[in-house]
Parts: sequence; C-alpha cells; structure tokens
Amino acid sequence: MKKLLFACLMLLAAAPVCLAEIRTSAVFGDSMVLQREKPIHVWGWAAPDRSVQVSLAGHAVTVKSGSDGRFDAQLPALEAGGPHTMKIESDGETLSFGDVLIGEVWVCSGQSNMQWAVEQSNDADLEALAANFPNLRLITVPRVGTQEPQTSFDGQWQSCTPETVKQFSAVGYFFGRQLHQTLDIPIGLIDNAWGGSAAEAWVNRDVLKESGAFDELLARWRETESTYDHDAALAKYNERLAAWKESGKGNRPGAPRNPLVGQHRPANLYNGVLYPIIGYTIRGVVWYQGESNAGRAYQYRDLFPTMIQNWREEWGQDEFPFYWVQLADYKTEASQPSDSDWAELREAQTMTMDKLPNTGEAVILNLGEASDIHPKNKQDVGKRLARWALANDYGYDIPYRSPTYKSMSAKDGKIVLEFDHVGGGLDTFDVPTPLGFTIAGADKKFVAADAKITGKTTIEVSSDAVNDPVAVRYAWADNPVCNVQSKEGLPMTPFRTDDWKGVTADAK
Repeated sequence: MKKLLFACLMLLAAAPVCLAEIRTSAVFGDSMVLQREKPIHVWGWAAPDRSVQVSLAGHAVTVKSGSDGRFDAQLPALEAGGPHTMKIESDGETLSFGDVLIGEVWVCSGQSNMQWAVEQSNDADLEALAANFPNLRLITVPRVGTQEPQTSFDGQWQSCTPETVKQFSAVGYFFGRQLHQTLDIPIGLIDNAWGGSAAEAWVNRDVLKESGAFDELLARWRETESTYDHDAALAKYNERLAAWKESGKGNRPGAPRNPLVGQHRPANLYNGVLYPIIGYTIRGVVWYQGESNAGRAYQYRDLFPTMIQNWREEWGQDEFPFYWVQLADYKTEASQPSDSDWAELREAQTMTMDKLPNTGEAVILNLGEASDIHPKNKQDVGKRLARWALANDYGYDIPYRSPTYKSMSAKDGKIVLEFDHVGGGLDTFDVPTPLGFTIAGADKKFVAADAKITGKTTIEVSSDAVNDPVAVRYAWADNPVCNVQSKEGLPMTPFRTDDWKGVTADAK
C-alpha cells in the first residue's frame, strides 16, 4: 500500500503544471464591437511559452505566449457585420466571446462633461425611451486612480437600450448615435471619463518626466506623495465630525479626499482607466476636458498635445483621429474686457490643431450655461463632434469646422480680419450686428469694438476710443457675449491677434 501511494505521489510530481486560465482585459467580451477595416489586435494571458490560437469569422492565427504568459495576436481586417464568435484556445482550454459585431469603435474620454450621463441631460426621459439600438454597444471603465498599470477592469459590453443608456456618457452616446444612424453599421463606444480629472493624470509619468516641461508640476506631486498621510487626515476628520455632532452647530465637515488615488495625480488615470484598453483597435477618440487645467492654460499648450501623442504612440495605431470639445461659455458675463483663464485654455486647445495632424475641435460657445459648469444640452455637443468624424473619417461632404482667424491688416484706424473655414460665409446669430469683439492700441488696453461683416470671409473692427489699433480679440472672456458663426450655424472659434502675456503664463 505504501509503495502504491509513493508511486502515485511520484506521478503527480512529474505531471505537467496545472493549465493557466486564459484571460483578457474586460474590453474583450460578449457583445463587443471590433473595429472594421483594420487589423484587429487581441491580447491576453495564458500559460507561459504556449501556443495560443485566436479565431474569428473564419480566420485563425496562432501565436506563442511569452515567459510572463502574455500573448498578442493580430487578426486580419474585416468588413462591418456579425454577429460572430471569437475563440481563444491554448492547451485544451477555450475562452469564447459571442455576439461579436464588426463596426466602428470610438473611445469617449475626458472629465465630467464627458462623464455626464444621458439621464442628466436635456430631455432625458424622451432620449431614453427612444434608445433602442441593438447594434450600438456601450462599455464603461470604472474610475480607478493608481500608479500601477491595470490590466483589466470591472465592466462589460451592453447593447444600447432605454435602461443601459441612462448612465452612459451623454456626449459619447449622442456622438455614437449620429454615426450609427448615418453609417448604418455597428458602433462601439468605450467610456472611461472621470469628472474633475486633470490632463496630467492621463499621461504616462515617464513621458512627463522626459519632456522637461513639467518639472515643477512633478516636484509638487513628489512633495505630496512623500508627506500626505490619509490615515492621519481621516483621524482629524473624525475628531471634527465628533465635535460637530456634539455641538449640533454649523455645516457637517467634509471627509478628506485622498489625492494619491484621485484624478489629478500624474499618470493615475493613464494607469487606472486607460491602460486596460490601450491597444484595442479603434477608429479614434472624442475628448471633453480642460476645466481642471484652466488655471494653467499656457502649460496646456504643451500638456494637451503631449497627452495625445503619448496615447497614439502607445496604442501603436498611427495617428488615429482625436477630436475634442472646446470649453463652453461659463460663469458671469464680464461688463468690461478683461483677462480670462478660460479664454486662454480655449486658445491652447485651438493651438493643438496646428501642432498635431488628424485633430479637430468642436466649438460650443453658444451651448453653455452661466451658472452650471455642466451644460445640459449634450445633444448638440455630440453632433458637432460627429460632424468632424463624418467629414474627415467617413467622407461626408458636410460642414464640420468653425470659422477660424487667418490674418489681419490695419488701415485708417480700423482693422480688417480675414477668416478661414467660413462655409457658406460669415453670419451672425440673433441680431445682425457682430458682437464679441474688443480692440486695443499699443497700450494694450482693450475696449469694446464696433464690427461689421464686409465680405464672405472678412470683418472690419474699430472703435472711436482707439485711434491707432494694433490688436483685436473675439470672445475673449469666461462667458463672452458673441454671435458670429458660419451660415451653417457653426460658431466662430475664439481668438486674439496679439501674443501679449496672458494671466496664466507663469502658472506651472
């Protein structure tokens, strides 16, 4: 008996190591949409150094997992359609995903105005009732802030229904719905937005370090990282809370937020909500963010394109389209021309189009709300983003870009402005007189200006208070009163002709 037991133990010891369970990021799953007309990247983990076969729609590729178990496979490009079944097989194990569609995939990212849900937007009840789109698929990445790259997340693909749409990104949904209805093919939307997030949280920390442009920002965070004690902060909060309960006076004290796991710390969101989807084959990205960086708008001139380039390089998918929403009008209307950090942030956003190819900006200066940083008209925001995609990526001959400043000439106490991308010509909204222009002489003191449209692409600006003008600004305020647009209704892009030092120039 002992000999038999010993023999059995020896056989077990000599047996192969137990098979590793095949796993992937949660971005792969039942009901997912895979990008059409591009090679499809599939990755995951199996037992180390083993053959792994990935099959889909009659195509199969075999690769070998690495010493860490990771495998990367590339399926051939497919046309829109489905449903299909994807299988991943290794060592006799099979991981299978059903109801897989081939179509267009877009990432919807940014801060709270992208996170803002359909149920919080205009006509939420009507929008939900009509949201029956079985081939429009949605997935949301939960908010995790960390310095450790995450390989997956808790989420799953769902068909768009009156129930599933309610909590999904409104801007993302309205953008995707327009594509779905126009193209008549499956659409997949990946939402990983996080309210209040700063752009530096979306960038690989090594990229920020190597740039050299963000040394002061990183130094501040190193100080926070070495000194912040969340347990101590909680203890102090509990003391204040106990005192408040005992006294019954004043407002309840707010609990401390741990900045180390929040949405401002550099690379926290890159690691927590972006990394698990990096490499999933996509068409492009739509983005709505900037409010949290307005106080450092000059820095955003470098930070924003650095972030976009970082994403593109790590995705390994060339220069995919990246379209963003310019900040809306917000806060009190100023009675006199003044400095504005929001105007400078909008300027930094616009500058990015000249720095990187395949980028675009949806101007929404006429869609904001003075008292709410989250304007509820997300339908028109989504449509303006969709115009960029439909024109640039899908070949539709439609207006998509707002008029932009081109050049100026000064003569006889007036400045004549020339504009590009005017569509059918410059126009105004509500009243015939162009509003929103200010003008200054060499003293750099701006005053309200008179303006008139003098041609399809030109506007003349002047003021009796400025005899020798040298600079003009348009919509240069947090919440500007302005009304110039193209005849197709796309509002003019805010601009200034000067390059005088701004209010955020020294903010790091």
